[in-house]
Amino acid sequence: MSPMFVPGPVDVAPDVAQQQTRPMLPHRGKEFEAIFQQASEKARQLFYTQHRVFLMTNSGSGAHEASVRNLAKTSVLSCVNGSFSKRFYDVALANGKQTDKVEAPLGQPVLPEMVAEALQKKHYELITVVHNETSTGVMNPIQEIAAVVQQISPDTLIAVDAVSSLAGVKVEMDAWGIDVLFTSSQKCLALPPGLALCAVNERALARAKEVPFRGWYFDFLLLEKHRLNDSTPMTPAMPLIYALDYQLDRIFAEGLENRFARHSAMAQRCQDWAMQKGWGLFAAEGYRSQTLTVIANPPEFDCAEFNKQIVPRGMRLANGYGDLKGKTFRIAHMGEIHPSDIEKLLAALDEYWASKH
Repeated sequence: MSPMFVPGPVDVAPDVAQQQTRPMLPHRGKEFEAIFQQASEKARQLFYTQHRVFLMTNSGSGAHEASVRNLAKTSVLSCVNGSFSKRFYDVALANGKQTDKVEAPLGQPVLPEMVAEALQKKHYELITVVHNETSTGVMNPIQEIAAVVQQISPDTLIAVDAVSSLAGVKVEMDAWGIDVLFTSSQKCLALPPGLALCAVNERALARAKEVPFRGWYFDFLLLEKHRLNDSTPMTPAMPLIYALDYQLDRIFAEGLENRFARHSAMAQRCQDWAMQKGWGLFAAEGYRSQTLTVIANPPEFDCAEFNKQIVPRGMRLANGYGDLKGKTFRIAHMGEIHPSDIEKLLAALDEYWASKH
């Protein structure tokens, strides 16, 4: 398998991809329901939760919409420090919520004291936070932010986008007091795109009962009713459920702590390499992602030109995202990527750079 160093969709192991070729089953039949419920139960270990995990046929952005529609009648506070946290804010606005934002400059984290200041000025029903901002390589201090929310405004619910971190970094939903925590299939889970896994606690479910106009497709109460009875209100992406059930067994065979350590070691190697070359790391020290490394482009580095050289060798690097395109490049080290793959990429980068000088 040739490694892609892009932050999703990521490489899928051949045996995992093969699971999608299994025969279709009636999605209301007992055989499929057993597989669906089994995968949902296994997934709770990834979230470190005793609560339910909804397996949703949509991208992580659908979980953005589900969070704001179910957890707030009117008022939302969004933590914004990059393109994907800005998307969470935009989704809240698009759903008619009165939404304010706590904003940090690109490359900087949203700090607990910034959230505290906002909560002391106004009450919010919901706060939204992106754990791992893939546009900048910043990992926000979720545990500390959640602690501040619980201290200042205990009835404010916390929804966390862990789309590009969960299953690569330990995120402890219950211990940290997160009400809704979600991820997508095509990042650290190393599955094809098309699924969101969304863990929802009792407080969040109780809030949803009070909120009118939750919609239908993303209604937590409807999802919960069907989770308890069969699977989902609508036809799920059955091939992806097969693959998820199988991949969770592979993840647990590696061991969660081993998996987290692998991602962390690859992050450290990439950070050390960039600093040894004198290339700038875009994310602030102490808040750097464990699942991708964002490096400021040095003069003469052209990501598109570099990709032309390495794609024939089975590798691919990610350009900067949004406003940072052409200003940064991103090394994603998540899912099926291993330290040996990182060494091949860094050797290719060294070779490319040497050819420029």
